[in-house]
Amino acid sequence: MNKARVALVISVVLTLGLYFLPFGAWLAWPMILISTVAHESGHGLTALLVGGSFQSLHVYADASGVAHWSGGTSRLALAAVAAGGLIGPSVAAAGLFAAARSPRSARWALAALGVFLGVLSLVFVRNLFGFVFVGLLAAVALTVARFTKPETSQLTLVFTAVQLSLSVFSRADYLFTPVAHTSQGAMPSDVANMADALWLPYWMWGLLCGGMSLAILAGGILYFLRK
Repeated sequence: MNKARVALVISVVLTLGLYFLPFGAWLAWPMILISTVAHESGHGLTALLVGGSFQSLHVYADASGVAHWSGGTSRLALAAVAAGGLIGPSVAAAGLFAAARSPRSARWALAALGVFLGVLSLVFVRNLFGFVFVGLLAAVALTVARFTKPETSQLTLVFTAVQLSLSVFSRADYLFTPVAHTSQGAMPSDVANMADALWLPYWMWGLLCGGMSLAILAGGILYFLRK
């Protein structure tokens, strides 16, 4: 068994421990927050891709989050930005799996992730909890990449990818609700925004985004496991 597959086995075992050991849910809480960061970053980065601007990001202790953006006001742009958050965790997981195929590439990828999170925290995060949490993620990523063995960077990436993969399933109920409940109050969900911007009911967009997320995730995992 190569190092990549060993890292995957260890990550799955550690994940089972998080969810089945006493107080494991508390230990898994930061992992849920990571999926929130991926979701909200997906909104912001997609806004940039459609010609808009990424203004701010909020991450809250209850694992909710809000990304604010402007520009790109066409119907397709509005729908694309909404979808960017929904498929963000699967895109992030697939990317981490792809980068973790070798210890050396994993180290460079983890360093790049740390830089990205640092910029995200300093430039875009606008609430104290989010600033501290995303900043700590950046510090951990950079520290592991710089001061530990490449195999540790590989395990870190794979473990994070596993958590993001789980969030695609554990938070799938959000794909089928018209209302999002956040610490800023209730607001239209992403699928409701897609339905308003284009056509079809919100649950149909939930099915489409869910299927796309699974396809992206499957592609990343298959590439990771390829000999």
